[in-house]
Amino acid sequence: MSKSVPAFLQDESDDRETDTASEGSYQLSRHKKSPSSLTNLSSSSGMTSLSSVSGSVMSVYSGDFGNLEVKGSIQFAIDYVDSLKELHVFVAQCKDLAAADIKKQRSDPYVKTYLLPDKGKMGKKKTLVVKKTLNPVYNEILRYKIDKQILKTQKLNLSVWHRDTFKRNSFLGEVELDLETWDWDNKQNKQLKWYPLKRKTAPVPLEAENRGEMKLALQYVPEPVPGKKLPTTGEVHIWVKECLDLPLLRGSHLNSFVKCTILPDTSRKSRQKTRAVGKTTNPVFNHTMVYDGFRPEDLTEACVELTVWDHYKLTNQFLGGLRIGFGTGKSYGTEVDWMDSTSEEVALWEKMVKSPNTWIEAILPLRMLLIAKISK
Repeated sequence: MSKSVPAFLQDESDDRETDTASEGSYQLSRHKKSPSSLTNLSSSSGMTSLSSVSGSVMSVYSGDFGNLEVKGSIQFAIDYVDSLKELHVFVAQCKDLAAADIKKQRSDPYVKTYLLPDKGKMGKKKTLVVKKTLNPVYNEILRYKIDKQILKTQKLNLSVWHRDTFKRNSFLGEVELDLETWDWDNKQNKQLKWYPLKRKTAPVPLEAENRGEMKLALQYVPEPVPGKKLPTTGEVHIWVKECLDLPLLRGSHLNSFVKCTILPDTSRKSRQKTRAVGKTTNPVFNHTMVYDGFRPEDLTEACVELTVWDHYKLTNQFLGGLRIGFGTGKSYGTEVDWMDSTSEEVALWEKMVKSPNTWIEAILPLRMLLIAKISK
């Protein structure tokens, strides 16, 4: 199995994140499983596939780090064109780059830019690859259509990469400009300048207290159809009420929705989601999701994963999440990294299990999660 990656590095264009939250989603979503569906997840073959995780990370942080020395510099200039409402990044050239091909002392470099913190594919621009040189000349303008007020909340990241014959990337260095403090009226700032390339600094995730909270309630219904002679499996009801103080990653814009998956089932049919609610950091969803197929012993092995996303154009950016379960680190005898519930999340799950047929409400802080890739 490949290793889990933090959600803020997750590529939102993968199968799990491309679906757009529908404004017309039902207030009561029901997903029916066969009584044995959760039981089947404990089989060894099932666990192998269902616990597999995505090894792909977003290209802003993907590639080979640390193998090549970071050296040299890059020449570029930036300007905001008010009439077009565009940021123009003029990438001129690089010099004295590290050699990916040590024997021939050359690289095949290109330059990639991002406006951070938006790490979606819509925010990625890149130059052409210039082959067999340590001093590539580009003279390319990379354009971003963006409102100036939003731009002032961003950082511009320029990174240089070597692209080999097999389309693998090796990191050669980067430069980052804080556009919040950038003097746009200074004509000197519009001139070409040389910037020394620096080593990759690990991206700093939002602190837990900055990710907001979720108000929700859970209920376990052990016998949905009373009086039935044949043994039935129970249901877990998840009532997503609202989120509070969600972080703004795109200036003042936010269009959030919540996804739910019952782990270890990472199949697409297990996933449910709310409608998207825009223009507020305190969205009210009031959305109930119902999962059946729960035997009493399954409550020890399963975990409710709730994740909050900001939908923008064709990408979804992770804001924060919860994992509600017993937090034992194991599921059906297999060690799993997603069974990592906090004490508050465990407390909610325990109360739900001990108080069947009763709604148990809580307000829980959203946090960073390692997210398993959804299976087909």
